[in-house]
Amino acid sequence: MQFPILSVIVFTPIVAGLLILMIPADRKTEVRVTALAASTFALLLSIWAYFSYDVSAGGYQFVEKVSWLPQLGISYHVGLDGMNAPLLLLTGVVMFTGVLISWGIDDRPREFFAFLFILATGVFGVFVTLDLFMLFFFYEIAVFPMYLLISIWGWKETREYAAMKLTLYLFIGSVIAMVGALAMYFTAGMKTFDMLELEKAGFSIAFQQLWFPFVFLGFGVLGGIWPFHNWSPDGHVAAPTAVSMFHAGVLMKLGAFAALRVGVMLLPEGAKFWMGGVICLTLVNVVYGAFIASVQNDFKYVIGFSSVSHMGLVLMGFATLTKTGLIGSGIQMFSHGVMTALFFAVVGMVYDQAHTRDIPHLGGFRKYMPLVAVAFIVGGLVSMGMPGFSGFVAEFPIFMGVWQSYPWVALIAAVSIVITASYIIRVIGRVFFGQLPEEFEGHIHDVTVLDKVALVFLSAILIILGVFPGIMVPMVQSGVENVMRLLGGA
Repeated sequence: MQFPILSVIVFTPIVAGLLILMIPADRKTEVRVTALAASTFALLLSIWAYFSYDVSAGGYQFVEKVSWLPQLGISYHVGLDGMNAPLLLLTGVVMFTGVLISWGIDDRPREFFAFLFILATGVFGVFVTLDLFMLFFFYEIAVFPMYLLISIWGWKETREYAAMKLTLYLFIGSVIAMVGALAMYFTAGMKTFDMLELEKAGFSIAFQQLWFPFVFLGFGVLGGIWPFHNWSPDGHVAAPTAVSMFHAGVLMKLGAFAALRVGVMLLPEGAKFWMGGVICLTLVNVVYGAFIASVQNDFKYVIGFSSVSHMGLVLMGFATLTKTGLIGSGIQMFSHGVMTALFFAVVGMVYDQAHTRDIPHLGGFRKYMPLVAVAFIVGGLVSMGMPGFSGFVAEFPIFMGVWQSYPWVALIAAVSIVITASYIIRVIGRVFFGQLPEEFEGHIHDVTVLDKVALVFLSAILIILGVFPGIMVPMVQSGVENVMRLLGGA
């Protein structure tokens, strides 16, 4: 019997969270050490699973299946393929660096790390599950701790509003998607929620065209698709740093991945029918998000709207229904996740010392926080899609795929590259260069060693993937081949 590596990865955070809750509240160092140990263990296992995946064999590997409610056709069924393996690794990376960044949290760290780890279990579960019921089960586990994390530890000005807005948007989206999922379950007549079985259900074209928008847009809400995106920047801004990293780095990918896994892969004819409309929505995401980011004066809102723009590229790649576009989207999900985690870590470090995110009131931070400045520049180069960084490896195939299907969309979307470069250069110049304002003199100092470890780790991943794309492209390609098979080579 093989080692159940996926189950261990999925349940490590929640077990660690329960153990953390048993530690007395005043023993904060033990809480932090336990959180770091658990996140390191989950990261190492996700790295092991990623590099143990046999790309040449393809398909689902490390499969585990246990019947749970056979009367309803519900089972605990997990597996790893070329599309979800990078996302499993991404979650491990963001969880580990999120703990490092949160080391200084002094307000109830025990409860903070416990909720963060429950959230992580939900995310891991969605990415690896092959059962439609369990996908929703883990999906809801991932959404609800976010409300508590933002409303308790978030930015006091907007945290209650942002937490409620985020929760309502995501809950309504998941209910709409669930209606579509139940329609599939009852129409298939197979009495199973197993997605590998539902792929063979042979739904009629009319059925697929009717229910595809429910499923794709329901999950697309969490993916930040326009016009259902505006929960996202508010949620980013109100959340504490580690939660912003999880929110933008991983949770938005969860929505995009579920839209692909359930919408496109189970209802391929519906996808072909509706994707012309979907690509128009994603075009608004990409261009509008970049323009709105460019006029923000709040450092965190710049990154929040930038995230909406770049997630539009992920969904745009899906909407091409081409092999090239889908490969680009698969890599973009990973690249964008690491990049936004890095961005929000930097914003958090600047805010912790300046106590303001107002860009016109910042400046000269490079002198006191040189590594933070370098890390933001690395993230900026990824965001601009510069060659030699992961952003180029991801965005170039997406634009190629869009050009194959909708050349005019590619031309309009390319405007976002110029706008992105303009606001990234503006932020770098305003925040990190120039003169340090007088009120900050004597108050600004360099970040901690743990912060530096997190920044170097995230930056290194973005550079390594840009220089050696072969460590991910063949894997994503093997996952895309399965999607293309279901689409009939569309």
